[in-house]
Amino acid sequence: MRRAHSVEQVRAAEKALMARLPEGALMQRAAAGLAYAVIERLGGAYGRRVVLLVGSGDNGGDALYAGALLARRGARVEAWLLSDRAHAGGVSALKAAGGIVSSGVVISTSSIQRSTGSTTGDVVIDGIVGIGGKPGLRPDAEAALEMLEGVPVVSVDTPSGVCVDTGEVDGAHVTADLTVTFGTYKPCHLLDPAASACGKVQLVDIGLELPTPAIESLEAADVADLLPRPAPDVHKYTRGVVGLRVGSATYPGAALLAVAGANTGLAGMVRYVGTASEWVKRQHPEVVGDGQAQAWVVGSGSADGANSALAFARASGVPLVIDADSLRALTGPLGVPAILTPHAGELAALIREDRADIEARPLHYARLAAQRFGAVVLLKGRRTTIASPDPDTPVRVNTTGTSWLATAGSGDVLGGLIGSLLAAGLAPIDAASAGAWLHGAAASLASAGGPVTASGVAAAIPAVIRSLPAVSS
Repeated sequence: MRRAHSVEQVRAAEKALMARLPEGALMQRAAAGLAYAVIERLGGAYGRRVVLLVGSGDNGGDALYAGALLARRGARVEAWLLSDRAHAGGVSALKAAGGIVSSGVVISTSSIQRSTGSTTGDVVIDGIVGIGGKPGLRPDAEAALEMLEGVPVVSVDTPSGVCVDTGEVDGAHVTADLTVTFGTYKPCHLLDPAASACGKVQLVDIGLELPTPAIESLEAADVADLLPRPAPDVHKYTRGVVGLRVGSATYPGAALLAVAGANTGLAGMVRYVGTASEWVKRQHPEVVGDGQAQAWVVGSGSADGANSALAFARASGVPLVIDADSLRALTGPLGVPAILTPHAGELAALIREDRADIEARPLHYARLAAQRFGAVVLLKGRRTTIASPDPDTPVRVNTTGTSWLATAGSGDVLGGLIGSLLAAGLAPIDAASAGAWLHGAAASLASAGGPVTASGVAAAIPAVIRSLPAVSS
């Protein structure tokens, strides 16, 4: 499990650890981890050209001490001080190691040439703004980054200029090739749009003791632990029955794709009720008709039948997955456990907000909708965001998938897959997050770096499940 903690949580953990360590020891740990990450990226330090962009906070201190270590290893290091309050100990350490320190007005194209031998370096270390900084960058930082355009950037802890706790961006910010973070992931490493600015994220353990995280991201072992596995004495009904009321005469394909997502063997039985029954029987002869179910999936391609499908499923009193057309019928809490699976456009229509604002603030709006409707909300996107109506439950962010997954019908497959997990007994937050993980992993497997269809994603789900790590007894 990747766990991301808020700035407040990290600060408290750092304060507790520093009380037990010699002064400056925690910064030295972070700086060493940063320096070795840079050395690994560069394939060595000797003769490499390194520019440090240094602000007034502890991230600037980390960058300076890391620069000193790199200079002692033979790198040519120059620090550009973007504040008159740079970490004094770090500045002294860099100078003592043979590094160059430039400040304010001295930063120019000629300064780059003096420190690197050309108008480019091998790497820029971004220590401009710490995790407590406000979004955006000051003009001098923007100017320095513009001078170094094209040089790979390694950010200290988080890319400067992004909002650490929300993953939002407002104004100029660093776009890193690598972000080296300390102690724990931060929300911006997982949440879009800031996650897109982080590049690869490398975690350095500095010994923090941390509470329940603000944000989580499942990994393969977590999904393996969550998935229902048949006991020796089970039968098809005890494994769970998932029902689908999806599709219409206008969109029969939505029914086929949702059934394909549900019919992956995770539940003991799949029921289908709708206008595409004959099509479903031909492609999925094991799928049966109406009857009791432990969970219902409604809305995908339902067109004019979406409201009635939702009303029937809601009256059954079992957990629901509500997608697409049935989302429009929602006005408040449903009174049963539910998972809503909108994309940004559908959520915008549902809560009457601007789509662009939802895409810019997915964490905020996923939480807002979860509270408003008393349901788990799975907000689809490059980094799908999954929020529980319980404010004490960490938000989950899915990191599997490929951009090829942006294809018609993939959401129908996802809804069916989540429904089968819900019917098999998973809690709504677990069904939604494990389903999103499997869906993304199946897309990557089926894609193999190229185009993929929704049908191909559904077909790849069993193979992904078989590839999961064995669960320890």
